[in-house]
Amino acid sequence: MTDAGLANMNAPALLSCPNMIAVASGKGGVGKTWFAVTLCHALAKTGTRTLLFDGDLGLANVDIQLGLTPQKDLGAVIEDRVPLAGAVTNFKEGDFDIIAGRSGSGNLATLPAQRLAELRNDLIKLASGYDRVVVDLGAGVDKAVRLMAGPAALTLVVITDEPTSLTDAYAFIKLTVSSNPGAPMGIVVNMAANPNEGLKTYETILSVCKNFLKYEPPLIGVIRRDVKVREAIRAQISLLTRYPNCEAAQDIETIAAKILERK
Repeated sequence: MTDAGLANMNAPALLSCPNMIAVASGKGGVGKTWFAVTLCHALAKTGTRTLLFDGDLGLANVDIQLGLTPQKDLGAVIEDRVPLAGAVTNFKEGDFDIIAGRSGSGNLATLPAQRLAELRNDLIKLASGYDRVVVDLGAGVDKAVRLMAGPAALTLVVITDEPTSLTDAYAFIKLTVSSNPGAPMGIVVNMAANPNEGLKTYETILSVCKNFLKYEPPLIGVIRRDVKVREAIRAQISLLTRYPNCEAAQDIETIAAKILERK
């Protein structure tokens, strides 16, 4: 990791919430939500009090991946039927809490900016009761996504080696840097053939960021392509429960340990 990368990781963010981690991607299909879910499980396994907030407004599927049917979800919060804390569901299997979204509810994706800001601020308040809060952002680069990412002490941008993933991730990084130059970001390469190929993918986006943005997001980790991931998702069971010793599980736990080392 370069000195510039370390500086970027530790730079203050606007409206900073020191224990919040945002998980972003320029496009869908890179395993962003799966990564957010599994990262929470890995953090919880270390005794870290963890909350997963499904901020993929309109296309929420954290609960689906885990086979949960929450009694309250983010939709109830938006409709003012419950406070944000009232929508918390405990995922006993992984020993962490979840605020589920409402899958297919497009109205959540078009919230007025003021209401979205209120939701963000409520989440910051709720975060004080946890060691780490992981926010699974929607794919893309719209203002709602960047508003929810704003308070995060670290935003993890999940990429793969696909050209569209790299292009869209760069767009997200560019817009984030332009609106919040001090925003700490890091790169997670998912579905890599092996660690060396993952490093090459990282170096590709790093080179573009250095050349055009004068910005060097550090590499947080590489997750190897693993057939066990698809099997766990199909079974609606967390990877760390079903296949705790597989390669992808090991990689996620390495990333979790690295995050916990940050001051």
